[in-house]
Amino acid sequence: LVKAAVALSDGASQGWWIPKYIADAHPDIKTIPDALKHPELFPDPENPGKGAVFNGPQGWGGTVVTTQFFKAYKATEHGFDLVATGSAAGLDGSVAKAYQHKKGWLGYYWSPTSLLGKYAMVKLGEGVPYDAAAWKSCNTVATCPDPKPNDWPKDTVETLVTKKFADRAGPDVMSYLNKRSWSNKTVNALMAWMTDNQATGDDGAKHFLKTHPELWTKWVSADAAKKIKAAL
Repeated sequence: LVKAAVALSDGASQGWWIPKYIADAHPDIKTIPDALKHPELFPDPENPGKGAVFNGPQGWGGTVVTTQFFKAYKATEHGFDLVATGSAAGLDGSVAKAYQHKKGWLGYYWSPTSLLGKYAMVKLGEGVPYDAAAWKSCNTVATCPDPKPNDWPKDTVETLVTKKFADRAGPDVMSYLNKRSWSNKTVNALMAWMTDNQATGDDGAKHFLKTHPELWTKWVSADAAKKIKAAL
């Protein structure tokens, strides 16, 4: 395989998130330990006396890590319940409902996604440095009985092609693939637009080309950019 550009310039991100309006109103909340000091800001809809950490569906790796983080950060002792959402739709619905009523929300999510393009969310820091050995042996293992707080590492997202493709495609195509990189913010917004407009991949591509010439014109030659603009 031949490695081209890093497709997501700032990496794919998972972790615990809060709404931006909560982060703005409470600038002291920057990490998971900060948030866990305030169960009153993130009420459990089914148990208002408790705070809630919303988890993903069973079977997701992020759900396992969130369960382990809940134990590691001693969230129960801070007055929180771990709330199972049951499905991706249930998780999304919990965020949408919180936004609709401008309520606090704390839980697992990831980027890039259309939901984060629609609702402004802030990822909390974990408050500790990354321990790769502990991550592999405990934070990601459901049966590990004594997880410790850990950083949640970003995933590197790269464009890969076969050597045969690279040789056949030629230097112009590979030059494009070696430059094509965009941010989570850009992808989130594009995915949200596609969801809201029930758009196809072709629709999304055209929308991106029309709205972000400042990005894609850096990926292609001036002549190619001129032809693409003329075709839109």
